[in-house]
Amino acid sequence: MDKDEQLFAQLMYIFYSTAMQGMGKILHPVSNKIERNMEQAQNAIDMLEMIRAKTKGNLSPETDRLLNTYLTDLRLNYVEEANK
Repeated sequence: MDKDEQLFAQLMYIFYSTAMQGMGKILHPVSNKIERNMEQAQNAIDMLEMIRAKTKGNLSPETDRLLNTYLTDLRLNYVEEANK
């Protein structure tokens, strides 16, 4: 990965981890507690979906695969948490 792809991967991870925090899957970094905020999670997922739409055809296969993996994982977790 070149520098731009690494930075883009980090940006995607920010939204991924924000969504996971919102679903209560990982600790909030400030409070060090599990805090559930499904609206925050949905907003982060929506951001990744928007990024995918706006970058369609402009990502390397590796970066595209990573983005799709993040979105699939987040959607599955979101449905699981929403049904609790």
